[in-house]
This record gives sequence, structure tokens and C-alpha cells, in this order.
Amino acid sequence: MDLPGLAVILQAALSPNPDERKAAEQSLNQFQYSPQHLVRLLQIIVDNNCDMAVRQVASIHFKNFIAKNWSPHEPDEQQKILQSDKDMVRDHILVFVHQLPPLLRVQLGECLKTIIHADYPEQWPHLLDWVKHNLQDQQVYGALYVLRILARKYEFKSDEERTPVHRIVEETFPHLLNIFNRLVQIVNPSLDVADLIKLICKIFWSSIYLEIPKQLFDPNMFSAWMILFLNILERPVPSEGQPADPELRKSWGWWKVKKWTIHILNRLYTRFGDLKLQNPENKTFAQMFQKSYAGKILESHLNLLNVIRVGDYLPDRVINLILQYISNSISKNSMYNLLQSRLDSLLFEIVFPLMCFNDNDQKLWDEDPHEYVRKGYDIIEDLYSPRTAAMDFVSELVRKRGKENLQKFIQFVVEIFKRYDEAPVEYKPYRQKDGALLAIGALCDKLKQTEPYKSQLERMLVQHVFPEFSSPVGHLRAKAAWVAGQYAHINFSDQNNFRKALQSVVSGMRDPELPVRVDSVFALRSFVEACRDLNEIRPILPQLLDEFFKLMNEVENEDLVFTLETIVDKFGEEMAPYAFGLCQNLAAAFWRCMNTAEADDEADDPGALAAVGCLRAISTILESVSRLPHLFVQIEPTLLPIMRRMLTSDGQEVFEEVLEIVSYMTFFSPTISLDMWSLWPLMMEALADFAIDYFPNILVPLDNYISRGTAHFLTCKEPDFQQSLWNMISSIMADKNMEDNDIEPAPKLIQVVFQNCKGQVDQWVEPYIRITVERLRRAEKSYLKCLLMQVVADSLYYNAALTLSILQKLGVATEIFNLWFQMLQQVKKSGVRANFKREQDKKVCCLGLTSLLALPGDQLPGEALGRVFRATLDLLVAYKDQVAEAAKEEEAEDDDDMDGFQTDDDEDDGDGSDKEMGIETEDGDEADSIRLQKLAEQAKAFRPNDEDDDDSDDDYSDDEELQSPIDEVDPFVFFVDTVKALQALDPLRFQNLTQTLDFHYQALANGVAQHAELRRADIEKERMEKAAVTAAP
Repeated sequence: MDLPGLAVILQAALSPNPDERKAAEQSLNQFQYSPQHLVRLLQIIVDNNCDMAVRQVASIHFKNFIAKNWSPHEPDEQQKILQSDKDMVRDHILVFVHQLPPLLRVQLGECLKTIIHADYPEQWPHLLDWVKHNLQDQQVYGALYVLRILARKYEFKSDEERTPVHRIVEETFPHLLNIFNRLVQIVNPSLDVADLIKLICKIFWSSIYLEIPKQLFDPNMFSAWMILFLNILERPVPSEGQPADPELRKSWGWWKVKKWTIHILNRLYTRFGDLKLQNPENKTFAQMFQKSYAGKILESHLNLLNVIRVGDYLPDRVINLILQYISNSISKNSMYNLLQSRLDSLLFEIVFPLMCFNDNDQKLWDEDPHEYVRKGYDIIEDLYSPRTAAMDFVSELVRKRGKENLQKFIQFVVEIFKRYDEAPVEYKPYRQKDGALLAIGALCDKLKQTEPYKSQLERMLVQHVFPEFSSPVGHLRAKAAWVAGQYAHINFSDQNNFRKALQSVVSGMRDPELPVRVDSVFALRSFVEACRDLNEIRPILPQLLDEFFKLMNEVENEDLVFTLETIVDKFGEEMAPYAFGLCQNLAAAFWRCMNTAEADDEADDPGALAAVGCLRAISTILESVSRLPHLFVQIEPTLLPIMRRMLTSDGQEVFEEVLEIVSYMTFFSPTISLDMWSLWPLMMEALADFAIDYFPNILVPLDNYISRGTAHFLTCKEPDFQQSLWNMISSIMADKNMEDNDIEPAPKLIQVVFQNCKGQVDQWVEPYIRITVERLRRAEKSYLKCLLMQVVADSLYYNAALTLSILQKLGVATEIFNLWFQMLQQVKKSGVRANFKREQDKKVCCLGLTSLLALPGDQLPGEALGRVFRATLDLLVAYKDQVAEAAKEEEAEDDDDMDGFQTDDDEDDGDGSDKEMGIETEDGDEADSIRLQKLAEQAKAFRPNDEDDDDSDDDYSDDEELQSPIDEVDPFVFFVDTVKALQALDPLRFQNLTQTLDFHYQALANGVAQHAELRRADIEKERMEKAAVTAAP
């Protein structure tokens, strides 16, 4: 397509008529891969005679096409852009990028970023020469603009990946220094000068972010840069031209230069100027920096900060960065000595006023309370906030230099409290009181540990905090709630004080001011956690939940959801009457949050975080009512739309949380409904598409489908679940690009099929055995080898004769059994078994080997029989010892729990799981409560271990809590019954077997037989006890 024709299509893409727009977009897509298309787009972008709107459409299309197609995303993907077109684009984009207006330059800048990241240095070796030449020519801005993109490519790169930086610095830094020098000397510089200095600062920042380039270790070179940075730091920004609008003012070019200079000096100080953090080769640099520059920078920072004492302007980010530098200086003696003479002035006249409620806060509180709340709970805002930096400074000061400073700071706060109490209502220093309360809340950890303050906290709360719950000033009511929450866990000598604070916080949830309501909900979480007598909250629970959801309708905030989770956690099954309503409200809130997140299209959007929180809260509710299956039937229709939509690629941000809900729904519902079965294909599609990292999480619901819906799994043909499972498992196990860790759930699923479908899936035994053997030959990690060998063991338990005949048919029987016995005998240096470490592993192997003993003599010759018999005895003894050890540990843990050390805080941990699970705690008849508690841990526990150490015990601390039909099979009883059957069917063969056993194995056999009878008696006793409980009225 020629240039005029392309311009016409781009013009049509701007048409208000949707049909014309659509036709134009289709034409662009049709011609986008044709030769010269990219070059023509660039021609239109740089043509000053062309309509600006058309140039902008061209620039966006150009940027998107380059981002998608400049370099292939897959190794075997074809190049979609001709090499000649690429060369032409690279040559011309550099020439024009600096000439374009900012609106278009930003699009070409993105293109340059894509091209540089893909091509430099290999396919674009002359780029640096172009930059170097133009730094000495008239195109300085263009050269700096490109160099900034180039330097940024290596900002976070380390080691070998960082090598190109050395040449970039060597070739360009001398020229940058010259340009910087000239710019600094300009009298009455324009804003264009600020833009150039800012680009130089950003290039320097990217080049030193992770590592100081060796050229800067030259004291003369480094000194030349530092003189310029200190010059920029110390000189006032031009007074003329500053915008009056605060938002525009903080983004003004000269304040940006000041910010980037401080950024660089902070980075040099905290990363490279600290002697404690340095490698030996950087020690000299750190010593030089401390001696020559750290103190000068501190002094300049203090001078700059001083302007806010007299009401002059400093941008928030600049204040924040300066306070970070000063906070980092507190622990260093030489720096603290410099700071001391000005410390009181800094603390009381600069830092404390920053902590106080101010005009901007009041304006935001009145005009946009939602934005006030968002800023107050946004971690990103904290990075820029002077108030957060002021709180951090005070905390660091009392932590590192508490002896000299804590008492005088608390006295200062107490004086404010006193002045506030004594002043008449119209003259009360409300804002200072707000700052004092913030200070008390920020120092809570220190004050809770330090006498005499520790013993006075309750009195302080009663006298100075709780009265503000009824303050006429909204921000003090909010601050009172926040501070009360910070101290909710202290030991109140008078429980009425705790009760009064709790009631005030609950009342705050109905406050007319939104920020008070939000801070009250946030504080409520601490009170619920600290509450020892739930009767304090129980009567108001319905009203609490009602207020809670009213607030969730107004605000998307994950901290609100944390509070709900805490309430649900505390009350457990008592939440049953509210479970349905809670899930409905949370589902509605989830959809609202997702809509907001999609509209904002930002990864750190509070709506997206709150959406995750909603799903987590739903999981917490489902867990709390897990013993009430009828509720799951009621809740299912509410949650189905979420599960259906979020198990597709739309739900990648919340995939783990959704899978947890699916796990609960398939585990605790009375039966798995057809609607729930409709989610199976979605999970299979997700696995094939994007969700392979979630395979361990997907394993949990798949196990539930097969084990709890076995009949449907076996009989349904539309869809055919057996075939679907085979397609997925065979594809993953055959994939040579997948690491051992990634495929661990696949053999576990084969085991689930064999264990749950005994006698009903004969047709699948051979295919599953074949892919298991093939993958076993390629397996490197011992854990995967164990899992694959357990598939063979489970298959033998499923049908020993069939499995053995398949192994012989495949010609691998000898190879497999030799490997199995070798793995069973392998020990580590410590003497501990190297393989089959968990109880379940040993049990599966015992059942598989025992099943072989039942085979007739023509299928299992005498020599093989003896070998299997001895291996099984060894394994049973190891299993018995491990079970006994686990029982002993569990008993010890129970004793610990009874020692009275467990506090309310510990109760809702629900944890210890990952640490405990290395040693098994579950036998077939483990108490319900433990099993249910652990279900939530399954997805986490299934996550494979990333370490290379094959012997890592962490590999084995995963799925002990999965339920299985073999839980009901006692391996000792099964072994003894199998041997008795062998003795009855073939006495001669049995006699020959016993005669081949030495004294050691005869003793083991007798011990196992005795233990089997004990187990038989225990099982019968447990069965009768259960029957008695069931029969009881």
C-alpha cells in the first residue's frame, strides 16, 4: 500500500462511524506484514505536514506492531519483519525521535525500548557510536534520550548480563560530564536545561543502581560527578516559572532534577557508602564516600529540609527521600554526631509537624473521602509520603538512639496532650493532637516493651485516646480507632476498658464520616484477635456483619476483608447462620472489584487486591462451616459464576484462590453436582494453556472429583473424563521440556485413579504403566522416581497379575523390580532411607509388594517370592517405627499445648503444617478435625521443592493429608492375610519360602504377625466405638 493510501486508512480509523473504524482497522491488520509497511508508518509519524491525529494513530499502530512482532517470542517462530525494513527503521528512528512533539516521542520511545532490548548489542552494534557522536554534536537531547533507554536496559542486570554497561560508561560518561558541567554553569537556565540534566541523572542512576562501574572508582572521576550533584543539591531551584498548581509544581522540571539528584545520593549512601554492607573490593570506595561526602550530603539535606519550617515549599517525594537519608544516618556514630546539634529542631519543628493533620488532608477528607482512604492504605503512597518517612524517622530514632531521645519525645507528646486537655473547645490544637496520637501508635512496639511506659499504657489510652472516640473532629475519631487497634493486645487490668474501646470501635463503623468507618473496621480486626471472651462480640455479630458489608459496598480495600477473615476464623462454625449471606455479599463485592480492576488496568490496583481478599475470605468461610455439608449446596449457585469465569485465562490474577474454593466445594459438598463437574474441562484447558505452574493446586480438586465422584468419573462419556485425564497426564509426562518438579502431580493422579477405581479401569493400566516407565527412565530427582515407582506399586495393588503381565509384555519387569529393590535399600550417610520417606510412600510400596505374594508360582517364581517377601518385611518394620515416632511426637505436641503457653494469638495460626508434614500425622482413622484443617494446606503443600538437593526432606512434606481408599487398609493385616491365603492355597510353596528365611527374617515375620493381630484388635475396637456413637440417640 502506498503512502497516501495508508494515510487515508489511518484517517478512517479516527472516524466517529464504528463501521468505518472497524473497516480501517481490518485494512491495517491485512497489510501490516507487507514489505515497507513499518517504514511508511514511520514516514507518516515524522511528517510535519500530516494531520496530528493521523500521526498519533500511526504512532500507536507502529508501537503495538513493533512490541508484538519485532522479535519472535518462540524459538521456532518465523521473523515477521523483513531485515531491510528493520535496518531502515533503526536508522531513521534515531534521527527523528528528538524532533517529535512529546505526544509522539513517547510512542517512539517505547519502540526504541523494544528494539534496543531485542537488538543491542548483537544486531545493532553501531548504536553506541551514534550516541557518542551525537553527544558531541547538535543532537544532544536525542543522544541523551536514547542513552537513557540503553542504560535502563541494564539497570537491574547483574554479573555477566551487565558487561555491556562497562563499555557504555567508558564511551559516554566523559562526554556526559562535559555536558553536565556546561549546563550547570548556565546563568538563568531554561526548563530545557532541566530536562537535559534530568536525563543525565537518570542515565547515571541506571548505571550505578546495582553496581558502581569501575570507572567511578577513580577518585578524580567520581569527585567530578559529586561536585556537580552537590551543586544541584545545594543551589535553590529558580523561583520564576514554578507552577502555582501543587500537582504541576511537584512535576516541574527543576524539582524533578532535585529529586533525581537526591535519589542518586541516597542510593550511593545506602548501597555503596555503608562499610557494613560492602564486599572487600568496595570497602575503599565506602570509606572514601563516608569520609568525603556522606557528611556534606547530610548537611545539605538538613538545610534543604529547613525551608519547610518557615512555610516554604518542598515536594513530598523530596521530603520523603531526605528523611530516608537522615534515618539511615542515625545508626552511624559519625553521622549521628553531626546530626545531634540540629536534632531537636529537626524532630520537633520539622518531623513532628509532618506527622500532624494538615490543610491538604482536610481538603481531601472533605472533597474526596474515598481518595483519602485509598491513600491512607496504599503501600505505594507510603513510598512518597512525608508523613510515613517522618514516622519511620521517629521509630528509627527511638529504636537506635532511645536512651537519649525516647523520654524527651514522649514528654513532648505528653505536653501536647496536656495543652489539648486544658484548652477551651474552640482553641484546642486538634491537628497537633492528631500528630501526637499518630506518634503514640507508631511507637507502639517500643512502648509495649519499655518501662515506665509499658505499665502506663492503659491509663494513657483511657485518658488521651478513648475520649477522642466522641470528638467533634472526624480525623481524631479515626485516629483514636487506629491507635486503639495498635494497643488492643495489651493486658488490660480492667476488662471494662477493653470492652469500652471495643464498643467504641464498633460504633465507629456507623460514623457519618467514611474514613472513621474504615479505620474502625481496621481496628476491629485487632480487637477480635485480642478478644478472650467472644461473648463480648457474639451478641452484636449480625449488626457487625451488616455494617461491614455496607462499608464494602462503598470501599474496595483488602484490609476490610482481613477483618472479616479474622471474625470468621474466631467464630468458626458459629458463622453457619451467616455463611450464605456472607458468601453472597463477598461474591457481589468480588465482581465489583474485578470490574474496577479491569477498568483501571493496573496490577497494583486496590480493586484487584480487594478481589483476591474477597476470594480468600470466601475460602475462610467455607472452611469454618466444613462440617455442615448442606450449606455448600446453598452456597454453590452463588460461587459457580465466579469459578466458571475465573478458571479461564480471565482469572489468572486470582487462579490460586479460585482453585482453593473449587477444592472446598468438591470436598465438603454432600455430592459433587453436575454444575461442579462442568468445571473439569475448564481446568484441563487452563493446564494446557497457561496454568502449568498451578498443577499442584489443580491436583486437589481433580483428586476430589475422582475419589468422591468415582461413579460419574467412570460412566460419563460426554465429556469422557477418563480420556480427558489421560490426554492431560500423557501430554505432560511425555513433554521433554518439563522439569521433574513440574510433573509431580501427574503420577499422583494416576495413583488416585488406581486406588479409587479398583477393578474398573483395566483398559488404562497398560497405557499408564507405559508412560510411567518411559518417564522413570528420564527422571533425575529422587522424589519423582519414588512417585513413579509408587504408580507401579499402586497398579500391583490394583491388579497384580495384570500389572506383572504388562511389565513383562513391555520387556521391563526385571529392570523395574531391580530399580525398585535398589531404591528400597538405598540409605543416606546418616543411615536414614534415601527414598520412600513418608508413611504413605512406605504403605503404598507395602501394599504393592504384598499383592505380588498372592500370585501363583508360575507367575512369581520361588526366588522372586523370597526377595519380595524379605523386602516387604523390612518395609513394614520401617513403617511401624515411623508411625510410632509420629504418634510420640504428636503426643508431645499435645502435652505442649496443654502447658498453658498457648495464647489467643496462637489459636488462629491453623498452621505448623509445612513443618509438621515432613513426619506423618495421619493414619486411616485420623480425627476429622485434623483432616479438615489440613485441606486448606493441600494446595500449598503440593507445591514442588525448587532446590536441587535430591535428599531435601522438604520434597516429602506434601500430601500426607490426602484421603484415599487405602487409608482403610492396614498394611500389617493385609500382609498377614495374604500370607495365610498363600499358605492355605499352596502349602509346599509356603514351606519352601519359610525355609529360605534366615533367623533375622523369621523373627521379623513373627513380630509383624503379632503386630497385625494387635492392629486387628484395635481396628475392631474403633469400629465398635464408631458404631456406638452412630447408634446413640
